[in-house]
This record gives sequence, C-alpha cells and structure tokens, in this order.
Amino acid sequence: MNVVFAGTPAFAAVAAEAIVQASHRVALVLTQPDRPAGRGMKLQPSEVKQWAQQHGINVMQPHGLRLDGRFSEEAQAAQSALRQLQPDVMVVAAYGLILPQWVLDLPRLGCLNIHASLLPRWRGAAPIHRAIEAGDTQTGITIMQMDPGLDTGDMLWREPMPIADTDTTGSLHDRLAEQGGRAIVEVLGALETGTVTATPQPEQGVTYAHKISKAEAALDPMLDATDLARRVRAFNPFPGAFWLMGDAREPLKVWSAQPLAVTHQSPPGTVLNATAAGVDVACGQGVLRCEVLQRAGGKRLEAQSFIQGHDLTGVVMQRPLP
Repeated sequence: MNVVFAGTPAFAAVAAEAIVQASHRVALVLTQPDRPAGRGMKLQPSEVKQWAQQHGINVMQPHGLRLDGRFSEEAQAAQSALRQLQPDVMVVAAYGLILPQWVLDLPRLGCLNIHASLLPRWRGAAPIHRAIEAGDTQTGITIMQMDPGLDTGDMLWREPMPIADTDTTGSLHDRLAEQGGRAIVEVLGALETGTVTATPQPEQGVTYAHKISKAEAALDPMLDATDLARRVRAFNPFPGAFWLMGDAREPLKVWSAQPLAVTHQSPPGTVLNATAAGVDVACGQGVLRCEVLQRAGGKRLEAQSFIQGHDLTGVVMQRPLP
C-alpha cells in the first residue's frame, strides 16, 4: 500500500513503525510544526517527525490544511504533494489538525483514524485520560473510516483492552499504542484483499473526551477519595495531579495515591497522618493516601523519604479557586 501518515506524538510513531515493518510504503508524513519545550523552550520536533527523519521519509508540517484559511499557502503545498503521490490511503493517529473534506477525499481508499477508545465512547482529544478518570474497566482501539465529524466515522476494527486498577495514563497509553499499531496493520491488509467491513457507530453511548487542562489537575479535598485517586492516575504523567498546600497554596504534586475507606470527623484537606506508608489527607468521603509526592522544584519521592524532609503537621490542603 502507498500510505501517507499523519500524526504527532509517540502514540502515532508506534503505529507508523508498525506500518513500515509490515512492508507498506510510507511516502509522506504530515505532523505538527516544531514546538518550544523544555527549560530553554527551544523548538523541538514531534516524535513522528523524529521517526520519519530516522527512516528518510519526507515530512511536511503545515499549520493548517484549509485551502481558504489563514495558512492557505501551506495547505495548497500539502495538497500538491498529496496529489503527486496519489496515495492509496492516509493513516491518521493523534495528528492534532482537523482534516478538511479535500483531504478526506484525496486518497483512493480514504483516511483511516487510529482512536484510543471503544467508539462511540470517548470521542475527542483525551480518551485515555477520561477513561481512567471515569473509572472505566475497559477501553481499546477503534480503527475508523474518517468523515467530517468528530470521531463519527464507520468502524473497521474495534478491539477491547482491560484497564487495571493500577493503570496510569502513561502505562495504558503504551499498551494502546502497541495495540493500535497491530490493528492498523490488520486493517490495511484487509483493505488490500477487500475483506474489510465497515460498521456505523451506534447512536447510544456517545461520550466526549474533552482536552485536558492543567487547572483540572488541582485536587479538591471536598471530593470522594476514590474519585481523587482516579484523577491522580489519569493525570500521570501529564499534567500531574497536585494539592494546593497550606495558606500559601503551594502546589504539591501527587504521582501515586490510594483511597482508604476510613471514616473521619476532620475537615476535608486536613493531613491526618504522615508515615512511611503515605501522607493521609481527609477528603469529603474517605481518605486519600498519597504515596509518591513532589514539591515545586524538588524530586519525586516515596512517602518514606518525603516526610523526612517535610513537616506536614497541621497542614491543610486547600480547595482550588473557582
């Protein structure tokens, strides 16, 4: 198959590698423009761009693909390149740009999207985060034929994956990326042989995985400890859940936590205990035991090490501001 690949982060790079390993030809890669990152805020290429350069594949990084938009010249250049290549199919994974109709129509077999959920649940930008945050027990990969809607296209492949109680977004992301790579290779093979079947998404069960904001990562002690523990896992590694500690509201990141079904009479946010087992914070219901913590500018520390250098006596975790 003559493939054009569109994607940006590590999740997409895993799929691109699987496609190449299956002996398909990736003729062109579309990825997001380089972005500033790190302490020096230097421009950094995306994981997919780095992958493409390692394989000697041509890369284009348009800021937009609308032919009548602000970046119309870049879009027209991309259109010219795609027409010249005459791809059989475009594979899209976490690209980050909306594909206008001209892109959807150009490849002979259309555009396929690798989506990290069991559609129609968790359409949108952050399906892995939202599945963990909601307490879902399974997620998976859906390969869909793209249409103009937001993750609304017909499904060509749908494969579940269990979510463990210990899964973070990071650990689940890595398993789903490998699963997505295997799935897209299967679907490309079925397209070649004409054995793929398209199934419309059901109308019931639609949910949206809205983009994650850093403000969401602030833990509210009025909530149930079980909900907070899920948020800690959902926001690991990004953006990292945190308490607002004391009157100064100093951020205290929490990288691992467990809910304790303990009754208490203390105001939510009160530090009840600080031991080697964890820092126990009273919640609206139950107690959240924080096992790995990190103060601003410090290192991640297990509770046993953290409490040796930080006195949490009388500390209260504050509610986020409205």
